[in-house]
Amino acid sequence: MNLEIRTATATDCPRILELINELAIYERAPEEVTVSLEHFIDAGFGKNPVWKAFVAEVDKVIVGFALYYTRYSTWKGCRLYLEDFIVTEEYRGKGIGKVLFEKVIEETKNGNYSGMVWQVLDWNEPAINFYNKYKAQLEEGWLNASFSKEQIKAF
Repeated sequence: MNLEIRTATATDCPRILELINELAIYERAPEEVTVSLEHFIDAGFGKNPVWKAFVAEVDKVIVGFALYYTRYSTWKGCRLYLEDFIVTEEYRGKGIGKVLFEKVIEETKNGNYSGMVWQVLDWNEPAINFYNKYKAQLEEGWLNASFSKEQIKAF
């Protein structure tokens, strides 16, 4: 297997968006992906990029990615926030996720962040087991809160 982990480029965005949709299906929320390809590209590679990503390629085909950005914590300072992390189902269990995840850890270390944070669904046992191998702290007692675009408009 010829694996390469590299920084994502704008031309990778269509494939990354395909994997985002695959992740949304796995997480039982395919209807929640509403971002357009144009907005996605602009948000990562436009005038004011807000995200970065690493892609995992096997034989020049993107089979996974890790998308992250800087999150500011008033308690901890700048932290790397891992928004999405996926290896397509066909390539799971081959060590690709390990290499990709460790690339993000390396970025956190080299970027002088105060730490790295992410979320995992409480029913996603394979992911929880993966993160437990790294001795990640899985916090209880926090609930996610959000407003949709429609809710903000109606306010």
